[in-house]
Amino acid sequence: MNPNNNISVIMPALNEEKNIMAAIDATFEALKYYGLSGEIIVINDGSSDKTPLLVQERASHCSQVSVTLINHDKPKGIGASFFDGLDKATGDIVVMIPGDNENDPSETMRYVGLLDHVDIVVPFVFNRQTRSIFRNALSFCYRFIINTTFKVNFNYTNGTILYRRSILSDMDFKSTGFFFQTEILIKAVKKGYLFAEVPYRLGLRKSGASKAVSFPSFMKVAGGYIRLVRDCYLERDGAVNTFSANSASEVRYKNEPHG
Repeated sequence: MNPNNNISVIMPALNEEKNIMAAIDATFEALKYYGLSGEIIVINDGSSDKTPLLVQERASHCSQVSVTLINHDKPKGIGASFFDGLDKATGDIVVMIPGDNENDPSETMRYVGLLDHVDIVVPFVFNRQTRSIFRNALSFCYRFIINTTFKVNFNYTNGTILYRRSILSDMDFKSTGFFFQTEILIKAVKKGYLFAEVPYRLGLRKSGASKAVSFPSFMKVAGGYIRLVRDCYLERDGAVNTFSANSASEVRYKNEPHG
């Protein structure tokens, strides 16, 4: 059940030539600092700048941590990038850390040990002042809608979430955009997987603007939300407490008394 500190970092990047190297370097340092073995899988999501060239150069000169590059010929979305990276991942743990260098990987890696006890670790931002009032208001409304609709109580659903990789192969996911993390969390919780929420500090983008707040992103989120409502309330399969082998949830459930 122990994940053995082997982690696959999936790093989507779309036109992040000014940020991608710093994001990779910060990930190297976090893995080293916490004594974690792992790999970095960069998904170039149809960039038109030098993002893939920079990643290739770094991969050819890196011996301590494996760096793999996956190229999309056109942008497919952050969710599609995550799942393509997941297909190549070999670690017992997976986490998505964007290539925009807004997130400090050490803020997430410090919680890897919790996966001895749960299958998902969900970081939530505690320094919300780093974002605009509009972005915080949007996040509040989004969180309220998700929590109310699906009868959960998450503080945040779109961060650098740590997953036990085996549980992700146990479910069917459909979102290709920013809604993908929410879909994973809701479906995992509905199946009974154990999770922990933890605080983490969000940094500031050094260059460029977030791609999360845009009309195309909004439309993809709306579509993902409608599909998830359908999946949860109209097409229930009743598969509760059916866990992937050796998950923390399976061990916990087997050890509980059942009348």
